Amino acid sequence: MSITVYETYTPEETGALGEKLGRLAKAGDVCSLIGDLGVGKTVFTQGFAKGIGVKEPVSSPTFTIVQVYEDGRVPFYHFDVYRIGDPEEMEEIGCEEYFYGNGVCLIEWADLIEEFLPSERLSVRIEKNLEKGFDYRKITVQRMSQIRKRGFCV
Repeated sequence: MSITVYETYTPEETGALGEKLGRLAKAGDVCSLIGDLGVGKTVFTQGFAKGIGVKEPVSSPTFTIVQVYEDGRVPFYHFDVYRIGDPEEMEEIGCEEYFYGNGVCLIEWADLIEEFLPSERLSVRIEKNLEKGFDYRKITVQRMSQIRKRGFCV
């Protein structure tokens, strides 16, 4: 397990980092995304999807838990679990089929469903620091052992 910290100063840089990681993603990879409201998770996710080759517009699946995109080089499963009432809802939607399937999963607000996440995943935490500027972001990427072998080598 290793940790890498990135600093971005514009939304474009945050999206570009997401795109870089998306290009490295392989079928079966899972990325957990953690950060407060308004920190740039959607911007990161849009870049990530672009790196996978998704052409259609990507936005947070506000009223659904998962949005499926199949126009990239692998299926992309974008979860937003912010509005989940009970973590057990993840079992009801068949999360394991997504997490261990043939696509790439990115889960926003992943800390809310920690007990359901695969232990082998890429964990991304985005934080603001207004003292460094309005658009500054500290992005901590934690790579788990098997994922590092398969992809996500940044």
